[in-house]
Amino acid sequence: MNDIALELFASEYARHRAQEGRGYSSEQLLQLPYLGTGPHAPQWAIRARTFDAFMKHVLRPEAKRLGRPLDVLDLGAGNGWLSYRVALEGHRAMALDIRNDSIDGLGASTTFRRQVLAMECIVAPFDAVPLAPASIDIALFNASLHYATDLRCVLAEAIRVTRSGGRIAILDSPFYARESDGLAMVAEKRERFGKRADVLMALPFIEFLTKDRLRGASPELAWKRRRVRYPLAYELRPLVAALSFRRRPSRFDLWVASAP
Repeated sequence: MNDIALELFASEYARHRAQEGRGYSSEQLLQLPYLGTGPHAPQWAIRARTFDAFMKHVLRPEAKRLGRPLDVLDLGAGNGWLSYRVALEGHRAMALDIRNDSIDGLGASTTFRRQVLAMECIVAPFDAVPLAPASIDIALFNASLHYATDLRCVLAEAIRVTRSGGRIAILDSPFYARESDGLAMVAEKRERFGKRADVLMALPFIEFLTKDRLRGASPELAWKRRRVRYPLAYELRPLVAALSFRRRPSRFDLWVASAP
């Protein structure tokens, strides 16, 4: 990946996130993902449901199975809120991201690290994770896997650092039933970004996932989708789209596989 292009993206993306109002106060950060007020509260209501499913069906069962605190790697962690929640449960959490800005990059994680000891931050890309092989119990992508530029490479890194029988999980990345709907979303996104698209979309991110993309990039993994029950307005989106003759929307849900 071009380092200059990556730096330009990280800088412009931080500005973009600031303009969206993603720079939260310490009080708001500690509420995530259960932020009930503000312009992004509806989005967090979706993410909270996925997070709850991850805790219920992945993290807590894995801790019970192994009978010890877990080593959890949060790939594309943003400000690190999920790592903070994992550390609160008594596990060792490592938040990894290429961005270290204080808007909603790892620079904003200070609030969390003041509260818990078992949380550390790693500034690095998730296609070159600076950890030893088989050193992690759970590797998770938290609204981040669609920012991969080489899906096979990124998933191979997650497999490499995860202990055999450990879990690899995908949270809150857009999945489309049809490739054409995902491509239509990307075109809409470029139009919405306008002039900023030249920087924000300069890197060849995959942008979305499909079952075929995921399985083709990681044939050694047996992925299982756990459907998450989201708020009614979210669940009605396919019907609304059909009635409006628009493309089918994505779903998030929780995808999980066991490391070989």
